[in-house]
Amino acid sequence: MKTLISAALLIFCALEGNAFADETSQKAVLVTGASSGSGRVIAETLAQRGYYVYATARKQADLDALNAIDNIQAVRLDVTKQAEIDAAVETVRKGGRGLYGLVNNAGVGVMGPLIEIPESEVDFVMEVNVLGPYRVTQAFAPMIIESKGRITTTGSISGILSGGFYGPYSMSKHAMEAFTDSLAVEMKKFDVRVSIIEPGGFSSPIGKKIYEKMQAEGFSMQDSLYKEEWESNWVLSEKGEIDLENDVPERIAAAVIDTLESENPRTRYMVVGERGSAEATIRKAMQEMIELNQGQPHALSREELVAMLDELVGE
Repeated sequence: MKTLISAALLIFCALEGNAFADETSQKAVLVTGASSGSGRVIAETLAQRGYYVYATARKQADLDALNAIDNIQAVRLDVTKQAEIDAAVETVRKGGRGLYGLVNNAGVGVMGPLIEIPESEVDFVMEVNVLGPYRVTQAFAPMIIESKGRITTTGSISGILSGGFYGPYSMSKHAMEAFTDSLAVEMKKFDVRVSIIEPGGFSSPIGKKIYEKMQAEGFSMQDSLYKEEWESNWVLSEKGEIDLENDVPERIAAAVIDTLESENPRTRYMVVGERGSAEATIRKAMQEMIELNQGQPHALSREELVAMLDELVGE
């Protein structure tokens, strides 16, 4: 059933795109990390909807596959390399379409206990997940400002939730929360809207990539203080493969469409496959609110907190 829903969404976007393409004269959108997973779905969905998509990837095989899709131009881009970012800017500029949308989707995962994980691994995830969007956004900002366009970043509910072994990844995604809030304020001056999409777990190669990277670097859980925890960890027990039967990638793409087309796009879009994930994320955000309020000289009463919540919900 979920597969049918996903297919229906893609077909809907394709059908709608016929009229939409005329209306927009193919607005251009750049999507980083478009080789697989949600990035590939985002790029294909936008192309079917009538956008002209600059879809970035690092490997030639992925670039060739993307170039074979109508309305997609593949662009070689490693978000950790300024020279490739500058070259991508020049490619888009020469395309003559300008740039209406930027989707910062490229990301990597790193797992491990914070007291054991090498600093180089933390540097790696921060380089891609934090400095990557920073570099790309800064480079393409002039074109986005010129078009009064939209900037969207793929965050994660892990930027709000965290747990054992998720520290480095959650740190990077938590940084994107602040990135989005600050950038939204700064870009409002130029009529540019900024959003973040917060996915939960879905079928993705990210876990497999984590596992393969750990193996290549000689990881051995036998030397870890957390040997028992590693033995039950999904990355090792399933070799990093997760296969969740849900339509989260397609719903992420639908959220991207809303950030691009809505007159008043939301700042945050949570996209999860089950109610439990949504509830856990909201509960964590509320828990932090309660912890911030407790024991401080200006603490709000329960009645004041409820009144504040009613006011915010009503906005």
